[in-house]
Amino acid sequence: MESDSSPKEHSTNTTISNCVWKLRRYGRFLPKGKGKSKSTGTNCAWKIFESSESTGQLELNILGSGHLLVSQGQELLEGFSLLNAQSFLKIQHKSDSLLFNITIKGESRLIRLQFDGSSQAEAVGFCSKAVQRLQDYVPVQEHLSTPASTAPSDPAEPGPSIQQQQAPEDAPRAAPAVAMGPLSIKHLSQYFLGERELSLPMAYHQCTLPSGDLEALLRLCLLDSGFPAFVEEVEKKLKELMQE
Repeated sequence: MESDSSPKEHSTNTTISNCVWKLRRYGRFLPKGKGKSKSTGTNCAWKIFESSESTGQLELNILGSGHLLVSQGQELLEGFSLLNAQSFLKIQHKSDSLLFNITIKGESRLIRLQFDGSSQAEAVGFCSKAVQRLQDYVPVQEHLSTPASTAPSDPAEPGPSIQQQQAPEDAPRAAPAVAMGPLSIKHLSQYFLGERELSLPMAYHQCTLPSGDLEALLRLCLLDSGFPAFVEEVEKKLKELMQE
């Protein structure tokens, strides 16, 4: 009897739901000094986890809070926040697999996720759905070719380099791409004044203030006779920041 590997969505208190996908494999590339490849004898290797009845089902979970989790049974194998992920994360998509290149404090590591499905086509479809969700937080590049790489010892594994996807010149005008890297005060000021087309990363869309408190705060501000002057002063200061 085949298990259902369809992605599941779970509602949360926020407008963003949790999404879960079943994985066939999870790979963790161990840098020099962390592991040794049995096949090559070099001090680098992929450590592969596979779903099975004995070890448990591998799952990718992207929470509504913006956290990415990879688990197997009751064990958490990977976990980090996708908020502001553009500062440390690059993702490459190829067929039914995703390659994550994570760089923190000058140290890089690779992880690879291969999606599960009743067929190859279904696994590819689930991977594409996960890509759509990840793109809310960080750009995902398509793997257009297979460049030579000395990092993964398994030739079936995608290389760590990220291919830049070029948009055709005659493509129709689309929504602004999500801003990458840190945003300057000048660019944010231009955005809030409506003078710059910019799609802010998901981190800027998270509101920690409960909706009920926000409504009460807005009502209080609107009833304050000095609020219009305050708004004008804020706009004035934003324009000054644009000149810096």
